[in-house]
Amino acid sequence: MARLILLNKPYDVLCQFTDGQGRQTLADFVPVKGVYAAGRLDRDSEGLVVLTDDGPLQARISDPAHKAPKTYLVQVEGTVSEEALQALRSGVTLNDGPTRPAQARAIPEPPGLWPRNPPIRVRKSVPDGWIELTLTEGRNRQVRRMTAAVGLPTLRLIRWSVGDWTLEGLAPGQWREIILPGAPDARRPRPYRRA
Repeated sequence: MARLILLNKPYDVLCQFTDGQGRQTLADFVPVKGVYAAGRLDRDSEGLVVLTDDGPLQARISDPAHKAPKTYLVQVEGTVSEEALQALRSGVTLNDGPTRPAQARAIPEPPGLWPRNPPIRVRKSVPDGWIELTLTEGRNRQVRRMTAAVGLPTLRLIRWSVGDWTLEGLAPGQWREIILPGAPDARRPRPYRRA
């Protein structure tokens, strides 16, 4: 049976299992052998990483051709305008071409959100806001490039969901295993503690 693990990747953790420079990796949180990330999440981003030992499933999750929606909670610098949201919804042109249209809406700061370590840089003279952004493609640093293209630089980026899987109930560094196949039967979230 395929294994599928949902991890809330903390900020400043590499989305891989090894690193020759002593930086934190997925291996510091998930002590499960033979699973690999289905898609990447930048070191300076937080949130949901899906891991599996099933190659075809990994490809389906990460391949943009399958258009699996990924939803991000994005704290941006500046006032979130309807004009900026509409530009994101229509698709913006980046240096590697136009993006697919996205779902975008302004949201209040998500309740119960964990503090980031280290905290973001706050400038009292510059407002900030939050956007919920759903994409069906996964280019390198795409969310950050899209928000910058509409004049709203990203301050904090959290991937909340991949398809139907979400971070619900997972603190940073916690993971849970989903039982496949059949209905998603989540096991209790578990933090990883080194022996």
